[in-house]
Amino acid sequence: MTLAEKAYVSLRKDIVEGCFSAESPLRLADLSKRYGMGFSPLREALNRLQAERLVTAESLRGFRVSPLSLHEFEDALHARLLIETEALRLSIAKGNDAWEASVVATFYALRQQTKRKGGDVDELRTRHHAFHRSLLAACGSDWLLDFFERLYAATERYRIPALLAAGPQKRDIDSEHGAIADAVLARDANRAEAILREHYLRTAVTIRPAMETA
Repeated sequence: MTLAEKAYVSLRKDIVEGCFSAESPLRLADLSKRYGMGFSPLREALNRLQAERLVTAESLRGFRVSPLSLHEFEDALHARLLIETEALRLSIAKGNDAWEASVVATFYALRQQTKRKGGDVDELRTRHHAFHRSLLAACGSDWLLDFFERLYAATERYRIPALLAAGPQKRDIDSEHGAIADAVLARDANRAEAILREHYLRTAVTIRPAMETA
């Protein structure tokens, strides 16, 4: 991994997980101290993140973390539903045994991590992402998978703080993931799409109140 790639991965993770508050400045000198690298790879990483709409840039003011708003969340959610439901249908139509095995494996790994009390939160997030990506992995479209990655990150910026603020969940999210996996493995595209859509909309119900009062 190049320095620019390391800078991109580290910055992206910290922005998505809320280590930098929305609209806070991203000064190269500060970032250089935080990540222990020079300005050039950091600037390259910031330009990539600007293209993904996680960072904004203004003349003479430099880079800032992109703002958060209810309108932006609703826009990202709507786009995510369009992209992922289409990619999911394509995966169900095209996926082979290896794809099915990856869905089973990533769901199993995610479920095992959710059972661990006081487990590694970063590992849980990694496995959650891996499961959702595995559902779409056989779609055959790099564009759809690229949009998935961007929209996943965009909505995670809202999901993570909302779930932390909400405290213990009454939802059985593990069962929701299991229902998605079961429908996918049964090759029931209509049912899989409906469950996936409901899964995201239920999360949105948790996010909206916090954004409306922000």
